[in-house]
Amino acid sequence: MDALVTTDWLADAIGADDLKVLDATAFALDPSRDPRAEYRAGHIPGAQFLDLSGLADPDSALPGMLPTAERFAERVGALGVSDRDRIVLYDNSPHRTAARAWWMFRTFGAQQVAILDGGLHAWHAAGLPLVPGDEPAEPAQFVAHKDEAAVRDLAAILANIGSGAEQLLDARGAARFTGDEADPHGAAPGHIPGSRNLPYNQLLADDGRFKDPAAIRDAFVGAGIDLDRPLVTTCGSGVTAAVLLFGAHLAGKNDVALYDGSWSEYGADASTPKALGPA
Repeated sequence: MDALVTTDWLADAIGADDLKVLDATAFALDPSRDPRAEYRAGHIPGAQFLDLSGLADPDSALPGMLPTAERFAERVGALGVSDRDRIVLYDNSPHRTAARAWWMFRTFGAQQVAILDGGLHAWHAAGLPLVPGDEPAEPAQFVAHKDEAAVRDLAAILANIGSGAEQLLDARGAARFTGDEADPHGAAPGHIPGSRNLPYNQLLADDGRFKDPAAIRDAFVGAGIDLDRPLVTTCGSGVTAAVLLFGAHLAGKNDVALYDGSWSEYGADASTPKALGPA
């Protein structure tokens, strides 16, 4: 199974015993929208609601931090998902939250994980059916092992500012990166010194689908990234950073990690050095 699947592929594959479809929609910056209510109003047949916003570390003050492997395994196992299944994720979010779920599943050991290209919008545009309500789930066993190499913490980011061993790429919009726009989480303005900026939506076509691998590679290079060197992606709270990470995967680059705390952690810490203006 490819990492990016089409609506036609998914429509043909639905019903297979080893295929699990999950709605990974979340609206962290729009509390007026309820992703579970929208799922119940109409979802892809057979899909379970992942509750991505709730699939986080409850002991962290930061938004949406990775849960423990045990908590992740318990939550997704209750949805009937095992680590041996083929897993297809989709969303209906402007922030392409299925990419965050894709990174989480990969980080915890799932090998066959894909994103539905274009998400729920593409499914609906293709005239394919939606069903209301909830779906029954038979619990399964998900054996989770966290890949520590996939995640960076604040200490690693601070050490990297001095060493420059890994490139840093920020997925936020240009105005937030430069500090011209206030941070919605209340953190300080600006960006991590030495980081580059590639707004996540630059990897997407006008219809919300991902651009082709060549265009994605061009976008990374245009942002000043050397595709032969290791990369760490960051953003506001670790969501759109996953869009860049997934795009890098499509472009054939896999030596990429994600700074989970992102600017919500870094920018809120008065002791961290910060930069303003363009990269």
